[in-house]
Amino acid sequence: MTQHRSRAFDSFLRAGVAAASLLLGTGASYAVDGVNTGYFGNVAILGYDPVAYFTDGRATMGSPKISKKWLGATWYFASVEHRDAFASEPVRYAPQYGGFCTLGAAFDQAAANIDPEAWRIVDGKFFLFSGKEGLEEDFDADPAAILAKADAEWPAVETKEFEARAAAN
Repeated sequence: MTQHRSRAFDSFLRAGVAAASLLLGTGASYAVDGVNTGYFGNVAILGYDPVAYFTDGRATMGSPKISKKWLGATWYFASVEHRDAFASEPVRYAPQYGGFCTLGAAFDQAAANIDPEAWRIVDGKFFLFSGKEGLEEDFDADPAAILAKADAEWPAVETKEFEARAAAN
């Protein structure tokens, strides 16, 4: 099988897994369309406002009263303006790697537990981490290298997580 055909087959396989997951259910820890919602509930970023990271430069808790459904998860916002900004450009504000830990994705793992206070914005993209400890040494020292590695590993990590969560239900 050529490399091109192999990639096409892998894409077909991922689509099949996604379809099966839709039929079987994927549980609260991974929204149907691939958003990490932790282990309890179906709320992205543990209820933190994704737009606030960009506009306020800090992690800000959102409100269940100001929410939006997107990609099978519920997203909370601190203001109606933030919700509306997200609604108009969700891909701009959503965390990379489905909201899983960026370092985990780089090293072929996916930590469903993230710390909304451990985050970075690099080149206009939002990244979450499982904790602040070691973030400066492990990520900040060479973010381009970590992100290149995470980009390369993410498709396999995503498939593995999707299959594991589907099998658990």
